[in-house]
Amino acid sequence: MHHFHYIKNELFCEEVPVATIAQELGTPLYLYSHATLKQHFKVFDGAFSGMKHLTCFSMKSNSNMAILRLFAMLGGGVDIVSGGELYRALKAGVEPTRIVYSGVGKEVAALEYALKTGILMFNVESAQEILKLNEVAERIGKKARLAIRVNPDVDPKTHPYISTGLKENKFGIDINDALEQYSVAASLNGLDVVGVSCHIGSQLTEVGPFVDALRKLKKLIEDLRDIGIRIDYLNLGGGLGITYEMEAPPDPEEYARAIQTELGASDLTLIFEPGRVIVGNAGILITKVLYTKPTKEKMFFVVDAAMNDLMRPSLYNSYHGIQPVKNRGREKVKADIVGPICESGDFLAKGRDMEMLEPDDLVAVMSAGAYGFSMSSTYNSRPKICEVMVKGDRYFTIRDRENFEDLIRGESIPDFLMEDQNKVQEG
Repeated sequence: MHHFHYIKNELFCEEVPVATIAQELGTPLYLYSHATLKQHFKVFDGAFSGMKHLTCFSMKSNSNMAILRLFAMLGGGVDIVSGGELYRALKAGVEPTRIVYSGVGKEVAALEYALKTGILMFNVESAQEILKLNEVAERIGKKARLAIRVNPDVDPKTHPYISTGLKENKFGIDINDALEQYSVAASLNGLDVVGVSCHIGSQLTEVGPFVDALRKLKKLIEDLRDIGIRIDYLNLGGGLGITYEMEAPPDPEEYARAIQTELGASDLTLIFEPGRVIVGNAGILITKVLYTKPTKEKMFFVVDAAMNDLMRPSLYNSYHGIQPVKNRGREKVKADIVGPICESGDFLAKGRDMEMLEPDDLVAVMSAGAYGFSMSSTYNSRPKICEVMVKGDRYFTIRDRENFEDLIRGESIPDFLMEDQNKVQEG
């Protein structure tokens, strides 16, 4: 459920006409519904109310500080994958004891930063990282709490680019090697082994893979306790999917029931890292038609948003619903919705049946709240667009639109190049 709806053929976000926001702030822009964000977080978190748990929002899906602040106010934590994300989370007011640090390539400076901050735990992903984390912890006189991210070799049945739990994936430590690596970690003075972690993929639309992974993790935890390693936390990651087109993913309540049934009575504290399922359908991308371009083969609608603003269609060939901001009752046509980037892969939709559009019409790219702005770039020297949050009948800019000066901030031309330029001008 989300709070984007039509009133008399005009798209609203909660109580605000989308066209009003676009007219005042320009396009393209990302637009989020506060009510939807809050509702989705509470539904997910509430599904596990009968179990000891912590919901750590996967901030790689959307790292805007206003959104992080909202979830922190609702009692959530965050799952981070970089020092920059840790900085953002702290600035947003997330409690350090509600932060878990994942990722295969944690840099020494980031490990030290997180240790000094006092985060809940690290999800370590390789034998060398275990040793490096211990080295850093001993050097600065801190104890690093950790879980090992285990790769259970479970097929998540999702896009191969967002599958993370198979043997061929770069993530985690093979479950068959886990006991050995846990024994190593438990023997090191700078480390405190507290958990087991797993994340098998993103945009999962079935409960089965989660249950299969949990079954393997339960056996591992039993084996660890048999050799004297106590586990207090079980991190099941994220990955629960949403509806983009025709998908029918399980809702959080069904997911929670399946987990509780398989886990049974337990003294473990569960950690979840949802991202897309909370923010995906809580955000949309608003873009304006620049040109219509009919050819002998097809119709193109050229809009002012591009692959640098929303990469998922180009990267994964992902589907996003495209809706006119104002339904005008025009004839239906089959069209490609494309952007201004100089790449053939710059498209938001292909072969889409939709109402005929005209220049200056606004369209909404739906389900764009996850991996939208967070994956955006300035390719083709296009400034990053603004982000807006609606709450009731008011809206707030939660990230300013960049300008041309922002594009070159931090760049410089060495003196020797300036001297050559002066000679050219003098000559």
